[in-house]
Amino acid sequence: MHCHGQNPADTPGGRPVILIGNPNVGKSAIFGALSGRYVEVSNYPGTTVELARGKVAIDGTETTLIDTPGVASLLPRSDDERVARDVLLNGSPWAVVQVADAKNLRRALLLTFQLAEQEVPFVLDLNMADEAEALGIRVNAERLAQILGADVVKTVATRGEGIAQLRALLASPRPVTYRIRYDGAIEEAVARIVELLPDTLSGRRALALTWLAGEMLQGTSRLPGAAADGNAGECIRAIVAEAAAKYAEPLGYVINRQRLKCADCLVAEVWSAPAKRRERWAEKLGRLAIHPIWGWPILALALVGLYQFVGRFGAGVLVNWMEQTLFGQYVNPFALRLAQLIPFELARELLVGKYGLITMALSYGIAIVLPIVFTFFLAFSLLEDSGYLPRLAVMANRPFKAMGLNGKAVLPMVLGLGCDTMATLTTRILETRKERVQVTLLLALGVPCSAQLGVLLGMMAFLSWQAVLVWLGVVVATLFGVGWLAARLLPGRSSDFILELPPIRLPQLGNVVVKTLARLEWYLKEVLPLFVLGTAVLFALDKAGALAWLERLGSPVVVGLLGLPPETAGVFLIGFLRRDFGAAGLFTLARAGQLDHTQMVVSLVVITLFIPCIANLLMIAREHGRRTAFWVAAFVFPFAFGVGGVLNLVLRALRMGF
Repeated sequence: MHCHGQNPADTPGGRPVILIGNPNVGKSAIFGALSGRYVEVSNYPGTTVELARGKVAIDGTETTLIDTPGVASLLPRSDDERVARDVLLNGSPWAVVQVADAKNLRRALLLTFQLAEQEVPFVLDLNMADEAEALGIRVNAERLAQILGADVVKTVATRGEGIAQLRALLASPRPVTYRIRYDGAIEEAVARIVELLPDTLSGRRALALTWLAGEMLQGTSRLPGAAADGNAGECIRAIVAEAAAKYAEPLGYVINRQRLKCADCLVAEVWSAPAKRRERWAEKLGRLAIHPIWGWPILALALVGLYQFVGRFGAGVLVNWMEQTLFGQYVNPFALRLAQLIPFELARELLVGKYGLITMALSYGIAIVLPIVFTFFLAFSLLEDSGYLPRLAVMANRPFKAMGLNGKAVLPMVLGLGCDTMATLTTRILETRKERVQVTLLLALGVPCSAQLGVLLGMMAFLSWQAVLVWLGVVVATLFGVGWLAARLLPGRSSDFILELPPIRLPQLGNVVVKTLARLEWYLKEVLPLFVLGTAVLFALDKAGALAWLERLGSPVVVGLLGLPPETAGVFLIGFLRRDFGAAGLFTLARAGQLDHTQMVVSLVVITLFIPCIANLLMIAREHGRRTAFWVAAFVFPFAFGVGGVLNLVLRALRMGF
């Protein structure tokens, strides 16, 4: 057992503290507790993976705190794992804090062993200690620290417990002294590879094991800081091939199996759980939420609750107060009086006219949409913090398989309910181009973003449950039909669906508030300005006479095919700038009584199947190329109007007025 000394620097200075850990272990909560707030969220260079950076005070010295994506291993098989690995190698960290779930020590130790081989100053944080205690799980943190040769602390991040002790330990972090000794052939290969690497390079043993496990399969090293020359690269490949020939299984499997064996030995010494215990209500609910039968009523109950809170309370009570009281009695009258002081008619109309920045843009964006998206963001944060969203993905995975989709595709689809543009980025977790393009098409076609979905739920408050079922049935059937066809037309294959389920828990008020406020900030910064831009475009088109011309041009489709009023042509036009703005326009027409129930159902279907927005189209071009973006748009636009036209003809023929 070898002991490695700490970096001679006495203070962190400009060296960061890096948080790393498995998914769903509370890293973000630890980050917030240490830093107090998020300072900066940015993409890691050359990727779409986000890193959060803040500041943490250590013995009076402020240094950078970095929150990395949740990873299962430092042998990267995804962009998230590659970024976490590269941040460690490039960061020269003052300390690495591994955040672990105290209930699942075995899984955490697999990552601990890899970090030990990196030879970085280290603190192990056993988070969620309260949940472990509630389950009767006991972890001897003192004995574990003694075995690892590094500091171990227990925390409950959501309540701030143990954070002061964790902060104190960061003043003098030390590398793990525990080392796994692998089979003789592997140890021999590691020693030979280490001899080929520069003495100044830290973590040489970790690099050697990474190569042996299969990271460097061709060419020279892809690992930062380990740019071996061509001859060294050839030698390393020869050593890896020689070692691999001595085992029937892949070397990566052999190495991981020996790590698991060591993890089991440690767990047996420091971790204990009762042989029998009473199942908690949260565990029963979590199990029922993914049950093949009982999971569906729970899903239906969650959707009904979402509809009542967002559709009834948000779009009814809050919108009425904001529109009629706040804007109707105070904001708009004050704006009209203020506009009278402006000598230019055009400027007055731009502010308070039919397409005024105050009377339309702010009325739509704040009085109508903001209360709806606020209630939706709040409900979404509650579902997210409760641990139900991954279970929703599991339930949705079963029918999605009928479309030939990789089960992981459920995650971007669920995330699309937040933002289709960002969800398009997350299609990178899918392993084949076929899956990425197929899910991107479905996101663009029929997954409403949070802002739009909130408005759609508001419109549904005017409709009967039969009308809502028709809308939902048409959209779902369309998604399945297009997905089934795309699965057969696009070449490639699907891969397995593996998803970790966090425990069901009561949402923490602080977490829910932070997430909701962060999403509201995003709405006010990113979406509201587009409402203003969209209104300005409508104003310019109206003054130039182009809006009336476009309405006449679209009349055969909008009036003839869809059976909608001519005014909806402008709604669909601006809906391309922001689909939720288009939905807000339909909401206003519905409230004004300009749409009957059949027209509302048809317009809901069309605006749902519409391209989300220009930003999403640009993201498709960035991720999959301009040609793919062109064909997606060329398919979605006419298809959405075509489905709406067929639905209108069917509803009129059957005389369904709801």
